Amino acid sequence: MNNRNRSLVGILILLFWSALTCASATEQQLRIACVGDSITFGATIKDRKEQCYPAQLGRLLGEGYVVQNFGVSGATLLKAGNNPYWTTKQFKPAHAFNPDIVVIKLGTNDSKPDNWLHKDAFVSDYIALIESFRSLPSKPVVYICKPVPAYPGNFKITDVVIREEVMPLIETVAEQASVEKIDLYAALSHRADLFPDKVHPNAAGARIMAETIAAIVAPSNVE
Repeated sequence: MNNRNRSLVGILILLFWSALTCASATEQQLRIACVGDSITFGATIKDRKEQCYPAQLGRLLGEGYVVQNFGVSGATLLKAGNNPYWTTKQFKPAHAFNPDIVVIKLGTNDSKPDNWLHKDAFVSDYIALIESFRSLPSKPVVYICKPVPAYPGNFKITDVVIREEVMPLIETVAEQASVEKIDLYAALSHRADLFPDKVHPNAAGARIMAETIAAIVAPSNVE
């Protein structure tokens, strides 16, 4: 074998091992699916793709995680709501992602009067959504979030319904489904300055969401 051929063989071997290393690293990354409404999507945030909470969460957690945003503006948890997450364009992709971790932040749009008429189904619908993810081959750990506050509301969304009616039912869901809660409401209480339209947090508010979620789903990655 001449020197040129030896060099080519050496390059091919290096490329082969590099490919194997990259594939191994990808396989070891934990996949996080962020399921939610416009607040997860990042509505109203300038440079949404980089500053929504899932994007900021991905940067906080680092290379060991792949975080995908499956938020849909206007989505409800309730199947009988005006825009049930179940029928949105992100429902199937969120499941096809086969996540290792699922973070669900729904309930804000459910507080609208026309949707909250169906509140008796909130617990059962939420548990059904949780189980739809738990049944995936990846058997993900599911976390559910208490919604962020409204100051005091907009778009027919009201803080009083979120605080006094939606959140207690989320407590019930957490208990019945044996899932851990992430309290985004407490994390952003008294921070009306971060909600320009009274409902959607800005980039700084999304940062607090990301930090709060990271501290629960991957505490070893948060200083």
